[in-house]
Amino acid sequence: MVEGAKRDTWGGKAEFLLSCIGYAVGLGTIWRFPYVCYQGGGAAFLIPYTIYLLLFGIPLIMLEMGLGQFSNKGPIGVWEISPLFKGVGYAMCIICGITSVYYNVIISWTLYFFTQSFRSPLPWSNCNNTWNNPETCRVVFSRNSTDNFTISKTCEVNQTIIQTPSEQFWERNVLQLSSGIENLGGLKKTWHLFLANAVAWILVFLCLIKGIKSSGKVVYITVTFPYIVLITFFIRAVTLDGASDGLWFYFVPKWSKLLDFEPWSKAAMQLFYSMGAAWGSLITFSSYNKYKNNFYRDAIIVGLTDTLTAIFAGMVIFCIIGFMSKQTGLDIEDVVVQGPGLVFVVYPEAITQFPGPKNFWAVLFFIFLFTVGIDSQFGMIETMMTTLVDELPKKASKAKIFLTMFVCFVGLILGIPCVTQGGMYFLHIMDWYASTFSLMIISFIECVVIAWIYGVNKFRSDTASMLGHNLSMYWIFSWKFISPALILFVFISAVVKHKSVTYGCYVYPGWAVSIGWMFALCSILVIPAVAVYSILCHAKGTFVQRVKMLLRPTDNWKPAIDEEQEPHEHQKLSESAFNNSDSGEVTNSKA
Repeated sequence: MVEGAKRDTWGGKAEFLLSCIGYAVGLGTIWRFPYVCYQGGGAAFLIPYTIYLLLFGIPLIMLEMGLGQFSNKGPIGVWEISPLFKGVGYAMCIICGITSVYYNVIISWTLYFFTQSFRSPLPWSNCNNTWNNPETCRVVFSRNSTDNFTISKTCEVNQTIIQTPSEQFWERNVLQLSSGIENLGGLKKTWHLFLANAVAWILVFLCLIKGIKSSGKVVYITVTFPYIVLITFFIRAVTLDGASDGLWFYFVPKWSKLLDFEPWSKAAMQLFYSMGAAWGSLITFSSYNKYKNNFYRDAIIVGLTDTLTAIFAGMVIFCIIGFMSKQTGLDIEDVVVQGPGLVFVVYPEAITQFPGPKNFWAVLFFIFLFTVGIDSQFGMIETMMTTLVDELPKKASKAKIFLTMFVCFVGLILGIPCVTQGGMYFLHIMDWYASTFSLMIISFIECVVIAWIYGVNKFRSDTASMLGHNLSMYWIFSWKFISPALILFVFISAVVKHKSVTYGCYVYPGWAVSIGWMFALCSILVIPAVAVYSILCHAKGTFVQRVKMLLRPTDNWKPAIDEEQEPHEHQKLSESAFNNSDSGEVTNSKA
């Protein structure tokens, strides 16, 4: 950060905690978790997900919160702890940048559905619209329906697939879905999505115009409101005929599936996506904390809240899927096409069965989906903005409003391919490759640098100076052994057993898969690139001497100055951080 510039702080402890929860409990929890869980076999996915949460999910959250709060720096500045790995901070920002582009498109879908929710009858409730195909569209939830649909949604050639009105509204009206990524089409038929995406970016800009001073106030609404809606939807969904079948699929595992690596791989990837670790946003949020904030408590609260919310949201989804299965006669695995559009098909279908005015429920739901989405978008954009402000010269950092406007405008332009007729195929491949492998590499490096290069006992001393007591040996052991070993195993297994991305029955061509790997590599390769640049340009001596110098913390790695502390306390903290040996001896421990 620019010398002499005063860093913003949260208006209160609640703002930080709600911002972290809002960031973690985003569309990754409500939108992505259910469809990945659906692909992973329901309960067979939940078991490894819970195991991963305890073994490296919460430990990683705690590690990043501790780093950000101790240093008062963003995801790049925090690597003063070991400058050779400064590229990790750049990789975090690149991931946030790529993801925010397509993430905002998902938010724009919720805005479009919101506008359509005022129409009566709801446009996805019947097959009488211009976009419907009367030969394949069936109102399967009609109480008077005597149709018995036994057609399985497999990928057999020339098979007729019966679709619900909500599926056809989604594919044939909202997305105007083309035949594949090779046929993106223009914006002529999808101008409504481009307009919605522009509105979404404007709203993001307005909420971030004053940084955490404005976003910290918005989260009071955007975090609490979704839980009210989610509970309301659950009460209705659990009473639907067939809901118990969906919950059975969700909570009772097919043990044979646990012998397959796919649920384990998907669970690890989803955990990184949902929890927010390795993205840089948790470091960013924590850097605005007071030095004595209890990040230990906050990390556990955020991790558990995110997981419990994801499981609860999944219960709502699978109650509805069980209902759809009962009505159609299809197996739960086949009742809807798997993919990113799952939530935008299942929930709208269920809304048509809610008592009272359907429009009210539709409006309520899509406001809910918008609020959970925009919270996570805040985190990613704020991460990039913090990085820019911290790294740019002092004069440039004062123009944060214009930088925010510029970032939002660039995001709108880069998102154009995602709002074309083939945009879903493009978005899906970005979602599949852009962050998954990169996040595992970043988190592995974080653990290795802190535990083995900087020294886990030194970091334990740093955390003790903030918390007033030592962290238990479980967290030390996890950072040093469990987390890096498990992350490395999952990464290698995922690469070896990797299957090319598909969307429903559509198989991506080789060139499209190559684009996906380019999204993954653009963040991964920056790590060694920055390391090589630092060795050549920012160090002196022989190669070994340069590497050793860059592995050590710089003079800028020191406890964040807190105006509430006395000068002698700063000195004591500094000695604790730098002069402690690796013997495990910790000063400033709990009295």
